Amino acid sequence: MRDDRRIAILGGGKLGEALVSGLVSSGFRDAGEIVVTDVRESRLAELAGRYGVQTSLTNADAIATAGVVVIAVKPQDFGELLGDIGKLLGADQTVVSVAAGMTTGGIEAGIAARVPVVRAMPNLPATVHEGMAGICAGAHATEAHLALAEAILRSVGSVVRVPEKHMDAVTAISGSGPAYFALLAESMIEAGLLLGLSREVSSELVVQTMLGTATLLRDEKMHPVELREMVTSPGGTTIAAIRELEIAGVRAAFFNAIQAAMDRSRELAEGK
Repeated sequence: MRDDRRIAILGGGKLGEALVSGLVSSGFRDAGEIVVTDVRESRLAELAGRYGVQTSLTNADAIATAGVVVIAVKPQDFGELLGDIGKLLGADQTVVSVAAGMTTGGIEAGIAARVPVVRAMPNLPATVHEGMAGICAGAHATEAHLALAEAILRSVGSVVRVPEKHMDAVTAISGSGPAYFALLAESMIEAGLLLGLSREVSSELVVQTMLGTATLLRDEKMHPVELREMVTSPGGTTIAAIRELEIAGVRAAFFNAIQAAMDRSRELAEGK
C-alpha cells in the first residue's frame, strides 16, 4: 500500500540532495519518509549519513510504497529510467519531474495510464535553498497535485505556475539565468582587476552588490527602472557607464540570448 507521506527521489545528484535537504530542514517531511536512489552505493551512504534518509539502489523498490515520485536524473538517463519504472507507476501516485526538457506528454507516453505528472524547471540556486522553479500540470494532474509539487519545491526556493507552453521561456530565464549572472559577475570582477583592485576585493564588491540589489528588488518590490534611477544622478558616474552599455547593445544582446536559449530548449524537448 502506498503512503501519501512517502517521497521517492530518483537521483542522488546535486538537485536530488538539495530537495532532501530542503524537505528535511523545512519540516515538510521527516527523514524517514524519504527514500533516495542512485547508482553509486558510496553516494547513497553519504546521503543516509548526512540526512538520515532511506536509500535504495533499485528504483522499482523505492517507488513501490511512495505516494510521490520525484524524477531527478539527468535528461540522458530519463528514457532508461522510464523503461524501468514507467509501467509500475499508478494513478494513486504523483510524479514530479525536474529533468530539463522533458514534456509532460513525453513522460505520460512512457508510463502507466492516468498517472498525474507535474513538470518542474528548478535552477542551480536550489542547492542553497534560494532556487526558482516553474511548474506546469500534465493531462491528469489536478490542483491538489500541483499544490503538492509546489510545496516540495518551496522547500528549496520560490515557485511559479505557468502553462506548459511557457516552460521553455522559464528554462531560458531562470533555468539558464544563473549563468548570465555569473558571466556578468565575472566581467565586473575582471574590470575591477583592470582598475587596480585585488581579485578578493573586487569579487566581494561585485557579489555583495548583486546580492543586495536582488534583495532590494525582491523584498521592496521595486521595479528595476525605479532602482536604476535611484542610483543614476544627472551627469554622474552611473549614467556615463549606462551610456556605454547601451551603445554596446547590452539590452539587445540579452533579448537575443534569452530567445536563443528558449529556442534551444524547444529543440531539446523535440529530441534534436
